[in-house]
Amino acid sequence: MNRREFLHLCGGLFLVSQLPERAYAHFAELADEPISLKEVKRLKIAVGASAPIRVLHISDTHLTRVDSRDNERKHTLAASRSKAFPMAEQYLDAAVRYARERDLKILHTGDMQDFVSEANLDFIAATFATGDWYTSAGNHEFSQYVGGAKENAEYKAQSYDKVQAVFPNDLTVASRVINGVNFVAIDNVYYYVTAEQHAAVKREFERGLPVVLLCHIPFYTPKHCLDALTRHQGRTSYMVATPPKVIEDFRRDPSSAASETYRSRAVSYDIDQPTYDFYDWLKEQPQLKAILCGHMHEFFEEQFSPTAVQYTVGANYFGYAQEIEFV
Repeated sequence: MNRREFLHLCGGLFLVSQLPERAYAHFAELADEPISLKEVKRLKIAVGASAPIRVLHISDTHLTRVDSRDNERKHTLAASRSKAFPMAEQYLDAAVRYARERDLKILHTGDMQDFVSEANLDFIAATFATGDWYTSAGNHEFSQYVGGAKENAEYKAQSYDKVQAVFPNDLTVASRVINGVNFVAIDNVYYYVTAEQHAAVKREFERGLPVVLLCHIPFYTPKHCLDALTRHQGRTSYMVATPPKVIEDFRRDPSSAASETYRSRAVSYDIDQPTYDFYDWLKEQPQLKAILCGHMHEFFEEQFSPTAVQYTVGANYFGYAQEIEFV
């Protein structure tokens, strides 16, 4: 029995009785003064469901837990990174309570953790054991130390099995049919989609059901790309399948060391043809009814294709969420 199976078996009892000491303080504090989500955007999306489907969509929680099992470098990293996400656990708790009180499924589209740690993985497994969750992976799901390494398939493989073990569904490609709607989750965390993923997603579309796609990084849309470039001083779009002519104009950050230009500059988008093939194919699929994603940490909505809007949710660590009714 793996870690996730054990935690699902124990459920809420494990959450209270077995988490590290920091968890007791966390839940005690929340019991006294629970906070509420800061902003919940309510959406009604027509997808052709046989009955309404009500969900809470969140992304980018960025948990920064460590304990005695994690090395000194992880502890130093946690001390630094937790300053950027000081309310991450409280707003995650607020989202769980919000969903429970309204009987909502929870869709989480990536970056549940800020970096891989034993403490984060245990807490994530326990959290997933307490509700009805469906997920897609984020780039931070596989991050060892948040920088200092080129993020690619080989890098992801270092932690993939350990991370996958605590998540409720396959992180490469997954499908869950609810009330006649196929919710398909895909890993696009390093700005590419493989030919194998394309084939798997195509098989899901061939089932003939309306599709809602979950992923972490938004696919290119022109207005959202312009917004991202404006906010990031022209340095990067943070979008999958950004056109090559846009990538060529990315501005190099003068404060970035030459050895780290790969992190978010043009070379980050070392995209092969399968990614653009998938993007072009996806835009032509009439069964696609919506795309749910995160990564940008801010809300944004834009038409992706004739039949689908791409809905980007603000960061959970800010207290943002989308309450969606699919009809």
